[in-house]
Amino acid sequence: MGSFVNLTSADGFVAPAWVAVPDGPVRGAIVVLQEIFGVNAHIQAVADRFAARGYVAVAPSMFARVQPDVNLGYEGADMKRGQELKAATEALPAPGAMAEVEAAVAHAAAISAGKVGIVGFCWGGLVSWRAACTLPDLSAAVCYYGGGMTSPAEMGREALCPVLAHFARQDHWIPLDSVQAFDRDHPDVEVHLYDADHGFNCDQRGSYDEASALLARDRTLAFFDKYLA
Repeated sequence: MGSFVNLTSADGFVAPAWVAVPDGPVRGAIVVLQEIFGVNAHIQAVADRFAARGYVAVAPSMFARVQPDVNLGYEGADMKRGQELKAATEALPAPGAMAEVEAAVAHAAAISAGKVGIVGFCWGGLVSWRAACTLPDLSAAVCYYGGGMTSPAEMGREALCPVLAHFARQDHWIPLDSVQAFDRDHPDVEVHLYDADHGFNCDQRGSYDEASALLARDRTLAFFDKYLA
């Protein structure tokens, strides 16, 4: 359903994004932010599924400034490489990869002529939280197990739009007590906990949990249907 197109950020940098457009009426747009594994088959499939629901979906390549065409798997050397690419991207001068996110938001708005939401997974969940707190053009944000978003520095941010956050009770990357602290500090954020592990939404990972993924999906779609209508 989707294909790669080139988007130009405010500073002139050109990066690819996977763009999926509905076959029928458009109900809004959603920017899809990758894990540390690039805009791989899983992220493309997520975008395509949103398009099947009537949303224009744009998944920008957030590693493009440090390495082009990143498409990694979920094990061994690919995991290590993804962590390295994330660290390199986070170390870029501001705005870093947020420039690609802004370009994706603008492109999604132009195509859909409607409201724009954002959803991210793992590192993308963290960036979705940052985007919700800094980009006024967003109407809703969903964060799946956003690594780092429950740290003190990130908890100090305040969202500019409604936010839904999915976390996992068995997540060894995100301590449960930090999730509980985030929930207390942000009563305006809709927080849900699942009896699952980090990455439970991805059906290409060993930690995939179908029941949790389906429940989180239904909550996410209802959230976007509410705020992007």
